[in-house]
Amino acid sequence: MKPTIRIEYCPKCGWMLRAAYMAQELLTTFTDDVYGITLQPSEISGRYTIYVDDELIFDRKREGRFPEIKELKQLVRNKVNPEKFLGHSDSK
Repeated sequence: MKPTIRIEYCPKCGWMLRAAYMAQELLTTFTDDVYGITLQPSEISGRYTIYVDDELIFDRKREGRFPEIKELKQLVRNKVNPEKFLGHSDSK
């Protein structure tokens, strides 16, 4: 069964567009590998997290920063399809 990716973001922080862009990037990259992507506003201030199914793979508060999109794509790839090549976004 293909996993679902969930992005939770703080709407008060203005991160809705960041979350939407990330969802678009992930959906484009992992179209055949995931069931879908859900964007979910959070009531927790400053939240920006990415889950694959129920497994947390990125938490902005824990990391203390927003990494580049290619780093986030690599984190998702490692969970949904470790064999997938990400082109110029890939680091080996």
